[in-house]
Amino acid sequence: MQISQFADYAIRILIYLALEPDRRVRLRDIADAYGVSYNHLVKIVGAMSRHQIVDARRGRNGGVLLCKEPAEINVGYIVRAFEPSLDLLECFDPATNTCPIAPVCRGTGLFRQAREAFLSVLDRYTIADVVAEQGDAMRRLLKIESPMPAPEKEGGVPSTPEG
Repeated sequence: MQISQFADYAIRILIYLALEPDRRVRLRDIADAYGVSYNHLVKIVGAMSRHQIVDARRGRNGGVLLCKEPAEINVGYIVRAFEPSLDLLECFDPATNTCPIAPVCRGTGLFRQAREAFLSVLDRYTIADVVAEQGDAMRRLLKIESPMPAPEKEGGVPSTPEG
């Protein structure tokens, strides 16, 4: 089974954001890191925002940020939410089925079980699981620089733009 490019890119965006916790990331940076279309990612992030998975803002202080912790974002949920169809066979959808043997064919049940097994595996994992143990390697491959620590004021207190 192959998931759509839309669902694939949604997962990639979530992986990138999980590698950049607590920071708004420019969508252009994500597109460049993966070598994919910025305009396509805009559409995907819009859908992810409607599902309240990410918070996306435009403008000078804009960017994309996870709405939940990576450990709370289930991979199976993401695939179901962003996959246009999980029907492996035409006969899964009675409205479009043209196969004359569908009412008696055991193949339909077999492929439904295969789909459920596929989704069952994905349901056991979160985005945190996907980046676990390989986060540093992923950051290197995506050319994500480590965030710079805030400069310190006198007395060892990090300075902020306000103060």
